[in-house]
Amino acid sequence: MSDYDALINDVQRFQGWEFHVPGTPALIVLDTRTRRWRSERSPNRPSGLMDWEALIEMQQALLVAPSAVIVSPAPMFGVKLIEGVQKIFIWLGKPLVVDAENWMAHRGAANVLLHIWRHSKTPGNYVILSGDVHYSFAYDIIVRHRQHSPRLWQITSSGVKDTFPDTLLDVFDRLNRWLYAPFSPLNWFTKRRKLAVYPRAPDCAKAGERLWNASGIGLVTLDEQGRPTDIRQLDARGKDVVFPPPKTR
Repeated sequence: MSDYDALINDVQRFQGWEFHVPGTPALIVLDTRTRRWRSERSPNRPSGLMDWEALIEMQQALLVAPSAVIVSPAPMFGVKLIEGVQKIFIWLGKPLVVDAENWMAHRGAANVLLHIWRHSKTPGNYVILSGDVHYSFAYDIIVRHRQHSPRLWQITSSGVKDTFPDTLLDVFDRLNRWLYAPFSPLNWFTKRRKLAVYPRAPDCAKAGERLWNASGIGLVTLDEQGRPTDIRQLDARGKDVVFPPPKTR
C-alpha cells in the first residue's frame, strides 16, 4: 500500500471532526458526516446525521454552556412540507432523488435530538446556524408547556451560489403555511409537535412568504446572553433582507 493510500485510509477512519470553542457564547461545530447513525431497517433508508454517542457528547457540551452557537450543516428544524415530500420518496425507495438528508428522517436520531432540547437540564440560549438547502429562513423555537425551557433560534442561510426553483419554492412555502398552520391537526403527526416553532418573515417578502430564495450570506448579531438581536441575509442581488422577530409568540 502506498503512503497516499495509507493516508486516505487514515482519513476515512478518523472520527472527531467536530470541535468546541469555549466562550460566551460557546461555539459547537457538529460533525454530521463521519458519525452517522446508520439505518437498521434498510441500507437504502437515510442515516441519522449523528449517532447516539455523538448526540450525547453534544448534550454534555450544552450542559456547561448557558449559551452556544451550534453549527449544523443541515437545518435541525426544516420546512415540514418539504420534509413530508422527502418522506414520500423514502417510502418509494428513492431518497436520493430529493436528497432526503434531514435530522427528522431517522427516527432514532430525531428522538434523541428532540429529547435533548426538551431536557430540563438543557436551559439556555442556543443559536443554530445551518444551510445546505438552497433557500434561507429563520425560526424562533421554544418547548411547549414548560417554564425555564431552552430558547432556540435556527438561522438557515443558503446558498452562496445555487438557489431553489422560484416557482416550486413559492408553492412549497404557501402550502406549508396552509397545511401546517399553528392550529392544524397535521402538526400532531410531526416529530417536533412538543416544540413551538415560530417562523420569521423576511421584511421585504410578499405576504405570507417565509422562505427567501436568493444567493447570499447570512449575518447575525448576538447580545451578551447569546441571543440574536439582528438576523439578516446579505442578498447577492444587492438587497439587505432583515428577519424581524415573529409577531405571534
